[in-house]
Amino acid sequence: MSIKLGDIAPNFQAVTSAGDIDFYNYLGDSWGILFSHPADYTPVCTTELGKTARLKYEFDKRATKVIALSVDGVEDHQGWIKDINETQYTDVQFPIIADKDRKVSELYDFIHPNASATATVRSLLIIDPAKKVRLIITYPASTGRNFDEILRVLDSLQLVDSYKIATPVNWVNGEDVIVPPAVSTEDAREIFPKGVTEVKPYLRYTPQPNI
Repeated sequence: MSIKLGDIAPNFQAVTSAGDIDFYNYLGDSWGILFSHPADYTPVCTTELGKTARLKYEFDKRATKVIALSVDGVEDHQGWIKDINETQYTDVQFPIIADKDRKVSELYDFIHPNASATATVRSLLIIDPAKKVRLIITYPASTGRNFDEILRVLDSLQLVDSYKIATPVNWVNGEDVIVPPAVSTEDAREIFPKGVTEVKPYLRYTPQPNI
């Protein structure tokens, strides 16, 4: 199954390092991040899960639940978590899915045969509270993900859902945002009382509306 932006993320039941879960029940009304790892006890994955654990406060602020996946089993996950906590100076509290039968990996298209016939690629999905897929990023197994970028995209998506705006290149929370073309400049000046700067009729900026 190929998952695309805007699709409803399929539900599943799985065994994890924190017990059995139903994916939809786990997410509840929160935003979600589902990300896959090639294997347990691998160096790049160890740094990624450590970083994710250290960002717990940031994900909590954004009402976002995190869940990881590897094709290894629960016992491996639990032993690996001890290594992650020790080497990355953290406390992994989010579940890691044990996907030895590759059921979830195949459901979410995490196995790319031309990269590896057995290991999952380094994919990450952001899923909104309506269970819609809002971001898909896939890295090669050798390259660790940039979680500052994941937080940046979360901020952008949540802001876009609350206001009629878009975010420009390299935008970070607190910077000016873009008025979408569908909103006229006249309407924009009413919607955004902090002001609208028109560079071109199609390129207009306004201060971030929620600060």
